[in-house]
Amino acid sequence: MAQYDVIIIGSGPGGYVCAIRCAQLGLKTAVVEGRETLGGTCLNVGCIPSKALLHASHQLHEAEHNFAKMGLKGKSPSVDWKQMLAYKDDVIGQNTKGIEFLFKKNKIDWLKGWGSIPEAGKVKVGDETHEAKHIIIASGSESANVPGAEVEIDEKVVVTSTGALELGSIPKSLVVVGGGVIGLELGSVYARLGTEVTVIEYLDAITPGQDGEVAKQFQRLLQKQGLKFITGAAVSKVETKGDKATVGYALRKDDSTHELKADTVLVSTGRKPYTEGLGLDELGVKMTQRGQIAVDDGYATSVDGIYAIGDVIEGPMLAHKAEDEGMAIAEILAGQAGHVNYDVIPSVIYTHPEVAAVGLTEEQLKEEGRDYKVGKFSFMGNGRAKANFAGDGFVKLLADARTDRILGCHVIGPMAGDLIHEVCVAMEFGAAAEDLARTCHAHPTYSEAMREAALACGDGPIHA
Repeated sequence: MAQYDVIIIGSGPGGYVCAIRCAQLGLKTAVVEGRETLGGTCLNVGCIPSKALLHASHQLHEAEHNFAKMGLKGKSPSVDWKQMLAYKDDVIGQNTKGIEFLFKKNKIDWLKGWGSIPEAGKVKVGDETHEAKHIIIASGSESANVPGAEVEIDEKVVVTSTGALELGSIPKSLVVVGGGVIGLELGSVYARLGTEVTVIEYLDAITPGQDGEVAKQFQRLLQKQGLKFITGAAVSKVETKGDKATVGYALRKDDSTHELKADTVLVSTGRKPYTEGLGLDELGVKMTQRGQIAVDDGYATSVDGIYAIGDVIEGPMLAHKAEDEGMAIAEILAGQAGHVNYDVIPSVIYTHPEVAAVGLTEEQLKEEGRDYKVGKFSFMGNGRAKANFAGDGFVKLLADARTDRILGCHVIGPMAGDLIHEVCVAMEFGAAAEDLARTCHAHPTYSEAMREAALACGDGPIHA
C-alpha cells in the first residue's frame, strides 16, 4: 500500500496542473487516470483536438476565399479527411506525451486505472489501495443529453463532441442541437469543409449568457459563413434509420412541430459532472441540486480530507478555471493562501472570428441598476485587421460611470481569445479604462482596438 500526501483523481487540466503544483510545493503526489493517455477530456477529445480542426479548416477557408486577393493564385487545396484527422491525432499525442514528461520531471506517480474512494484517506485503483492525507477529485465532466427528449447517442450518426472529432467521413448535412460554444465551434469546422450545418437552439439567441450585442453580431457572421439557425425550438426526439437521422422539434412561439433530416446529429446541450464509480454516496459526500460536489471556499467537501475542483463543482466548466482551482488547492494544502478570482475568468469561442469575454455583460449591469459607460471600437478601424481580411467584429469595454473602473470586456474579432487577457490583467489590478487608454500599444496590432475602446470610454477613439 503506497502512501502519499496527495492523490488526485483525474488528469485533465485541473488534475494535472494541481499535481504539478503540489509536487513543486514538496508534496508527494499521485494521479489516478484510467485513460491510456493523460490530459483528460480537454487534451484527448475536447479543447485541443477541436482547435486543431478549427485551425485546419480555417486555413482551407483562407485558401478558398482570400489567397487570390493577395496574389496567391493556384488550385484550391482539396480535403484529405483522413490526413486531417491524423494531424489532429498527432497534436493530441504531442500534448498528452508532454504531460507524461512533466509527471516524470516532477516525480509524480501515475496510478493507471479508474479510482474509487472506499473511505476517507484511501483510494482504490484496480486491486490496489493507496493511502493519502488529502484526496482531490478532479474527474471532470461528460456530455449531457437533450433534456426531456428521446435521443440515443451512438457516436456514429448521433454524436457528442467526442464522436464529432472522429467521423468516418465529412457529412453532407449536420444538425447541431444546442447553440453553445462546443456546437458552434464544431459546426463552423464542418461548414468550412462543405457540410450544410443547421443549429437548433432552445432559447431565442445563441451563446446563452453572452453579451446580447455580441451574440447578435456573432450569429450574423456565422450565417454569412453558411450556418443556418433555428432558435426558440425544443428538440423532442432524434430518430436514426440506417446512416441517417431525423430530428423532431417544436417552435416555442406557436408549438408547431417540424422535422429535419441529416447525415449526422451533434448533441451539444452542455456538460454534466462525471463522478460515476467514485463511491461518493456511500461516503456521504454532500452534492448540490444540480449534481455537483458541494465544497467550501477552500474546496473541501463535507468529508474531511476530500476536496474537489473543476467541472465537478459549481462555476463555469472551463479548463482554465479548473487549472486555477488546481493551483489554489495545492497551495492551500501546502499551508499557503491559495485563491481564485472568479470575477476575472475569461471565456473564449474559437471560431473565426473569435469571441471572448471577461467580467460583467451590459445586461447584468442593467439588472444590477449600476451606472456604467460603454466604449466600443470596430475592427474595421484597425489597420492590421483590414490588411488581414479580419475587419468583422468589435471591442466593447464596460466601465463604472463614476470611478471609470473596468467592469467587463466583450470582443468579437481576430485573436479575441488572446486580446482579452490585456483586460484580465487590468481588471486583476483594479485598473480604470483611462489606464488602458494611456498605455502605449504597438502599431500595427489588433491590440490597438482594445486601446481605442478604452479611449471611447473617455473623450472618444482616435480612428473612428
